Amino acid sequence: MRFRLQHIILTVFIGLVSGACGIYSFTGADIDYTTTKTFQVNNFVNNAPIVEPKVARNFTLELQDLLLNQTSLSLVNNNGDLVYEGEIVDYYVAPITATSKSTAAQNRLTIGINVRFSNTNAPEKDFEQKFTFYFDYSGSSQLIGSQLDIALEVIFERLTQDIFNKSLANW
Repeated sequence: MRFRLQHIILTVFIGLVSGACGIYSFTGADIDYTTTKTFQVNNFVNNAPIVEPKVARNFTLELQDLLLNQTSLSLVNNNGDLVYEGEIVDYYVAPITATSKSTAAQNRLTIGINVRFSNTNAPEKDFEQKFTFYFDYSGSSQLIGSQLDIALEVIFERLTQDIFNKSLANW
């Protein structure tokens, strides 16, 4: 009798624990897939004082790729259940450390992106927020070619993950 009671309690406990896990995902996304099926990422425009030609397009593609890889949503061009749009508002390089000769020993590329997020199924989750991140590099090197590509990759990885967390994860 005691063994049977322990077996029933253990079975109920396992059922409750495994059933509760159904609302979580490996990415931390809190998406109701019964009502939310699609997303759209409108082209981000570069409104920063300094315009690097490939930044806006590459950021838009990186955000689309992240959402495709971390959710089961479909990308659409219009009428998405989730809509991401905005503009690049900051793109600048500033010295962060100096040498004894008054030259930059280290520089920092900073990119700031203003994002407007709309959730047609849950308007209370809509927001507009600026996201900013940076990449530090040696003052003796120029931020061109592969060095620029690496910097953009690092910055975009962080920015897109921050946007994903703000819009779809309850962090």
